[in-house]
Amino acid sequence: MSDVSQKESVYTGEKTNYSNKRRWLRQKKQIIGIVGAVAAFLSVYYGLPGSFDVDSRKMVAIVTGCLVLWVTETIPIGLTAVLVLLLMLLLNPVSVEVVYSGFASPAVFLIIGGMMLAQAVNETRLAQRITYLILSRWGGNAKGLLGSVLVIPQVQAFFIPATAVRTSLLLPIAINVLDTVGAKRDSPLRKMILLAVAYGCTISGTAVMTAAIGNILAVDILNQILQVNITYFEWFIYSLPLWLALIPGSWFLLLKSFPLGERESSFPHLKQEMQQKIKQFGPLDNKEIKCLVILSFTVMMWMSEPLHGLHPSIPALIGVFLMTFPGIGCADWASVVKINFNTVLLLGATLSMGYALNDSGAAEQIGEVLGDASWILYLMQEPLLALIFVLVATQVIHLLISNVSTAVVTLIPIYIGLSIEAGVNPVLIAYTAAITCLHGYILIVETMTNMIVYSSGQISQRDYLKPGVYMTLLMIGLTILIGLTWWRWLGLVS
Repeated sequence: MSDVSQKESVYTGEKTNYSNKRRWLRQKKQIIGIVGAVAAFLSVYYGLPGSFDVDSRKMVAIVTGCLVLWVTETIPIGLTAVLVLLLMLLLNPVSVEVVYSGFASPAVFLIIGGMMLAQAVNETRLAQRITYLILSRWGGNAKGLLGSVLVIPQVQAFFIPATAVRTSLLLPIAINVLDTVGAKRDSPLRKMILLAVAYGCTISGTAVMTAAIGNILAVDILNQILQVNITYFEWFIYSLPLWLALIPGSWFLLLKSFPLGERESSFPHLKQEMQQKIKQFGPLDNKEIKCLVILSFTVMMWMSEPLHGLHPSIPALIGVFLMTFPGIGCADWASVVKINFNTVLLLGATLSMGYALNDSGAAEQIGEVLGDASWILYLMQEPLLALIFVLVATQVIHLLISNVSTAVVTLIPIYIGLSIEAGVNPVLIAYTAAITCLHGYILIVETMTNMIVYSSGQISQRDYLKPGVYMTLLMIGLTILIGLTWWRWLGLVS
C-alpha cells in the first residue's frame, strides 16, 4: 500500500472515530436529558405541598419536566412544544379547549405574519441596502463600526419580528466586514463586534412590541388573565427611554471591555467599499420601492393602534397580503410561506402552557406559597422594591431557563398572582419581567442571539462573561431609574 493510501486510510479512520464519538456523546446527552426530565416531573408531582390539588400538581410537573428538556436541548424545541401539548391532553389538568387555545391567540398570527414579512423583505435588496448605507456613513473606524452594528438591528426591528432572524441576517455581514478590515481571529475588535451583533439584536427587541416573541407573549398573557390590553404604541412609549439608553450604554461598555490598539481603530477603506456596493446596487428598484411603501404602511398601522383599535396581527396579515399579491407585491407566495414552524409551535405551546398554569390554579397556588414567605410579600407591597425584586429574581432565574418564551410564560402568571396578593400594579410587574427576560447577556444559552453568534465559532463563553455582567447591571440600573421617573410619570409606578 502506498504512503498516500495509508494516510487516506488513517484520515478516514480518524474521521469515523470522531463521528462515532460525537454520536455517542449526543446519545448520552439525550439519555441524561430524558432521565432528568422524568425525574424532575416525578419529584415535583410528589414533592409539592399538600395545598396543591391534583390538576395543579400535574401542570407544574409538566412545566418542570419540559423546562429540563428545553434547557438541555435533548430534543428539538418544536418537538418539546408538541410534547407539552400531548402531556396536557393525556394527563388532562385542563380542558382540551385550553390546551389548544394558545394557537387561537392573535399573538400566533402576529408572529406568523411578522416572519412572512421578513421573508418578503429578504426577497428584495432593501435590508442589505440599509446595512451598507449605515456602514458607509459610520464604518470608517472602530467606534463608528461598533455604533453601526448596534444601530442596524434597531432599524430592522420595525419590519423583521424575531431577534434570531435579525441576528442571522446581521452576523454574516459583520463577519465579512471584520475579514475585510483584517481583524484577526482572537483580536479584541472581532470579539467586540461579534458581541455587538448579539447585544444590538437583543436590545432591538425592547421598544417595538412585535420585535420579540417574549413581548407578544407577555401582552397576550396579561390580556388573558387580567383582560388588560397593552397596545403597540403603549409598549413603545413604556420602553422608549430604556431602549434609547441601552444603545449608547452598550457601545460605551463594549469599547471599555475590549481596548483597541491604534492599528485596529481606523479603516477608512471600509467606507469606500460600502459606498461602492451601494453604487453597484444602483437606485431603488421597483421591488424595493413596493417593499418600502408596504412596510411603512404596516408600521404606521401598528403605531396608530390607539386610533383604529386593530390588533397588531391584522396589519401584519394585511402587509403579507400586499407583499405577495400579484402585480402589487414584491415577493412570491411560495417563498414567503417558507417560515420556521418550530417558532410557531413553540409560541402556541408556551401560550397554552401559560393559560393552563392559570386555568388549573397552579399559578395562583404558587403565588400563595411564595406569598407565605413574608419577606417576599413585604418586598412586593412597595412598588419600587417589587420592581427591584422582579428585576433581580428574573435575571437569576433566566440563567437557568434559557428560552426567553419559556421564561416569560412560566414567570409572568406567577408574578401576576403575587402582585395581586401584594396589592401592587400587576401590569408593572408583568411588563418588567417580560423586558428582563429579553435581556440575557452573561451566558450563551440565555438568548437565541447569544447562541447564534456563538455558533460562528469565533467567540467563546469566556468572552461573554465580563461585558455580560456589566450589561446586566446597566440594564437593571437603568430600569430602576426609569421606574422612578418615566414610569412614575406614566402611572405604571404609583
